[in-house]
Amino acid sequence: MILWLWLCCGFSTSVGQPDSELMARYLEEKLMADYSIMEQVARRVPRQAKFLQRLETRPRMSEFSVKSTIISRYAFTTVSCTMVNSGSEAREAVFEMQIPAPAFISNFTMIIGNKTYYGEVTGKEKHSSDDKARHRKPLNSTEGRENGYETFKASVFIPRKMQAKFLLHYEELLQRRLGKYEYTVSIRPQQLVGRLRVEVNILEKSGIVSLEVPPLRNSKHKGNGKVEGDVSPPPSTVIGHTKTLAKVTFNPSVVEQTRIARNGILGDFIIRYDVNRELSVGDVQILNGYFVHYFAPTDLPPLPKNVVFVLDSSASMVGTKLKQTKEALFTILQDLRPEDHFNIIGFSNRIKVWQQDQLVPVTPNNIRDAKKYIHNMSPTGGTNINGALQTGAKLLNDYIAQNDIDARSVSLIIFLTDGRPTVGETQSLRILSNTKDAIRDKFCLFTIGIGNDVDHKLLERMALENCGMTRHFQEDEDAASHLKGFYDEIGTPLLSDIRVDYPEDNVEQVTQNFFPNYFNGSEIIIAGKLINHTSDSLHVEVTASNSKKYILLKKDVAIDLPSRNDIRGIPGLEDGKGDTNYIERAWSYLTIKELLNSRLKSDDSQEKDYLMEKAKSMALTYNFVTPFTVLKMREAGLHPEPAPEEFISPSTDGIGEKLQSLQGHKAPPGIQRQQDKQRIKISKTSADGDPHFVIDFPSSKLSVCFNIDGEPGDILRLVSDHKESGVTVNGQLIGAPAPPNGHKKHRTYFSTITILNNKPERSYLEITPKRIILDDGERLLLSCGRSAVVRSSSLEVSISANSNITVTIRDTISFVILIHRYKKPAPYQRNHLGFYISNSKGLSSDSHGLLGQFLNHEVKLLQESLNTSHQQVGQNQTEALKPNPTNTLKVKGRLVPVVWKQRRIYNGQQEVECWFAKNNADKLIDGSYKDYLASHPFDTGTSFGTRNSL
Repeated sequence: MILWLWLCCGFSTSVGQPDSELMARYLEEKLMADYSIMEQVARRVPRQAKFLQRLETRPRMSEFSVKSTIISRYAFTTVSCTMVNSGSEAREAVFEMQIPAPAFISNFTMIIGNKTYYGEVTGKEKHSSDDKARHRKPLNSTEGRENGYETFKASVFIPRKMQAKFLLHYEELLQRRLGKYEYTVSIRPQQLVGRLRVEVNILEKSGIVSLEVPPLRNSKHKGNGKVEGDVSPPPSTVIGHTKTLAKVTFNPSVVEQTRIARNGILGDFIIRYDVNRELSVGDVQILNGYFVHYFAPTDLPPLPKNVVFVLDSSASMVGTKLKQTKEALFTILQDLRPEDHFNIIGFSNRIKVWQQDQLVPVTPNNIRDAKKYIHNMSPTGGTNINGALQTGAKLLNDYIAQNDIDARSVSLIIFLTDGRPTVGETQSLRILSNTKDAIRDKFCLFTIGIGNDVDHKLLERMALENCGMTRHFQEDEDAASHLKGFYDEIGTPLLSDIRVDYPEDNVEQVTQNFFPNYFNGSEIIIAGKLINHTSDSLHVEVTASNSKKYILLKKDVAIDLPSRNDIRGIPGLEDGKGDTNYIERAWSYLTIKELLNSRLKSDDSQEKDYLMEKAKSMALTYNFVTPFTVLKMREAGLHPEPAPEEFISPSTDGIGEKLQSLQGHKAPPGIQRQQDKQRIKISKTSADGDPHFVIDFPSSKLSVCFNIDGEPGDILRLVSDHKESGVTVNGQLIGAPAPPNGHKKHRTYFSTITILNNKPERSYLEITPKRIILDDGERLLLSCGRSAVVRSSSLEVSISANSNITVTIRDTISFVILIHRYKKPAPYQRNHLGFYISNSKGLSSDSHGLLGQFLNHEVKLLQESLNTSHQQVGQNQTEALKPNPTNTLKVKGRLVPVVWKQRRIYNGQQEVECWFAKNNADKLIDGSYKDYLASHPFDTGTSFGTRNSL
């Protein structure tokens, strides 16, 4: 036997009466034998609720529970609802659940008495026009959508003295907005419930931060992230979490429910949280041949914006809608940054531009005048959507073409309306075509609809076709805060032209990997399949533009350790759901969403059919209800006991430490992580270790070395060429105890290297063994533990993870900073840096500093004879001079006694033979050691003479 499940979106009408009666008679004949079930499941409720229950003619809801597990942003949710008919005749039971519009239903089961009916996802067949008229609209229809939610509805007749149990499963990938993931459960059972419980388990291997549970949100404020007044969690809420796992429960008694709402409409139970993240390629998770990549960098300076606000001022906007729009725009204008440019267009049947043929900079006077213009807007006339968008697009295109705007600025149109086109071009397809032709992929369009009269499909498709997003708000909601919230999502662009690449011979079926913009607080998600099963790693490269910089981030992610992302061994997943490859399901979810969006944007009928079939095939494979698939209810046969509920419920007991091991990706044997390091040109001229200085004189074919016994906290001038090339390098010392039986009282190392450059523009780098700060007017924080390349007009910083940093200035000056880090340092060891000059062509002949003063000079090696005359020695005679304690160097006219030594540099990879000058390089360097002490890390030493006469 096959039963059809009636699904509808926001329809309050019930299923047709003839079908209902037929269903009731069938169920009553089959299930009348077992009267005792009702007594077995009846729940005790407080006395004050019994009177209300006697007045009810509908079946009583004895249990309503929601159990969800979120694993790395992917949420599995199961809703269980039990209804009891204690009456003497069959009664209709309606199970109704609001679910997020982006979610896919994956299963539905009804248990009536000892009969089970399970949902089977099948392909939707093309119906004739008569069939379409008789069938309800599918679940994913945009009709009836309430501000990002859709209503699932199932209606059955329960025979007398029987119960019905409903189990609904759905899945969704949480989206990050305003720096938080938000998971929402609608609790609207329409009556008081004897047993009501919500349980949400969150597993995030990168670590959970900022977990919060705000008060219940009612329908009038749905979608509004801000909560006025009390911000404490709902009564009976219990929150517990470790570093990587959280468990939140909500279990109100009937008395607590009545205090919230006597009609059983409690509201939305919301959990907001974020995860730990750092500036790198992001979080790449791999499991059983599939990967998902989350990219959400932080600590980046915002990009400038060129924004045009296109606002509906037609007659239908009269009253609250226009008032709230004005309030929101007043606040938005205040949030514009000084580097932004903007304009405002009001439209009805006429189109009015605030500032003709230009975008104006953000100044106090312009903001004041813009507020006056918005304040004076009055509702009148029809709705010329096409004309308004054409005007806005032309205005922005002309501004981009005629002005020398920042190449990496972000241009966008924010379009708001409450109606459908009534003036000018009114055909949706033509409006879409005209808009796309006008924008020409040069900027993005963001659309906002208010009220029930807007053309949702038109606004959604316009945004999709022009790299934007769309939002819809109900007329009775707080539109001002919604509009401000939506602007906050897109008001701070951090990156543009983001591209994420993987080796073509390693992956296939990768979801969208190019994104025009990345906004602060959001997240970029890519997923795909691995095809090279013999590879030990997945190479990831992210390229993007940020302000005046070009950024390249790269990393090899280990893929031969499946246990890192396998959740089957975690306590609490013994119910079988732990076997689910959540990464594979996240990939299928994203792929289907992209196919649906591509079909929505397409005008070609053959392409639309191809995309539909492809989406349908994948939806059937993964059991998702989509616009092209439906649920059919089939009889499963007799069951003496209700089927077990399939919940994912990881336990929080005693697994905190176990879950810590899932964090991070260490390179397994066989992965070459030193490839970048081997490409670095090794230079002898350096300051490394304790610190040991080496100067290479290529023309003389000699190397000279010396030590500096500085004090902890001293800042040494290594290169001083501020007046000519504009480059200065300083190194700060950190102290450590001397090794046992040594002749030194302490050791010193470079803890910080500071590189300053003031040509053509001022910039500086501050480097430590852990992180790099790059500031050229905009501050950028980089980790030494992640490979990355950052380029600007005159500077390039290339990081080889945990190995070295190469700094190139104007392609004529290059420094290599070596990173020394110890896993288990001895008492006399400290994490420190080594400084190497790789290319000094761009430094002037007047360069100074402990290293810089020798870059454009040569040295001669002399042998002191018995009569004190000096004889110049060639390189071929060096070997004979090694034992002679009276070897002498002639440097800048000064005679410096030296001895021969061997030193290893660059982590011992290269051995250097050098002539060593004792006593803190006495007579070798200009002046004395103290002359090279800087007052602070950014001291350019302009007062230090470039031609030292000491």
